[in-house]
Amino acid sequence: MSDKSLFAVLLRSPWWVSLLIAVVLALALAALLPRDYKAVGALSTFPFVVIAVLAARRQWRLPSAARVGEVSQALAGMPWAQFEALLLQAFARDGHEVQPAKRAGADFVLERAGRRMLVSARRWKAARTGMEVLQALQQAREAEEAPDALFIGLGELTDNARPFAAQHRIAVWQAAELAQALRGMPLPQARPVPTVPAR
Repeated sequence: MSDKSLFAVLLRSPWWVSLLIAVVLALALAALLPRDYKAVGALSTFPFVVIAVLAARRQWRLPSAARVGEVSQALAGMPWAQFEALLLQAFARDGHEVQPAKRAGADFVLERAGRRMLVSARRWKAARTGMEVLQALQQAREAEEAPDALFIGLGELTDNARPFAAQHRIAVWQAAELAQALRGMPLPQARPVPTVPAR
């Protein structure tokens, strides 16, 4: 399914949008179609109902905005060793075998059901990530002949990095995806930033 198709857009939209389209379409067809065709018209709204159900199931599992903010704040205050341990625990829980990467540009190699993924996560605190980091990950992926690649970072991708990731099918995890991946895992409270008393 194309990312720009109607159904792909509806899957990314709130679930009630698809349901509303189905109801409006059903009412319009019921008013406009002859009696013999009303049942057929009602059935034509079924794909929108299915999309509404799929979107609702997907969105029900998503973390709340408060949880995303909590996770983002906690992860931003962690040292690498602690963040790495959390990621390894989350990957293992989801059925991946995790090995350290042997090439620059990647930190881990994940394998599940015979499919490998290279992961770059060490720059998770960077406010903005440029194309150089993604290029290094892509080069490591090509050298390892891995079908998948994942970049993990709390900050934004630059304007040229985002299309590069899309072009090379590099998955990107930011705060929302990390909150989902770390679901159910306790996180340490972010330490408050100490203030310097005024003299």
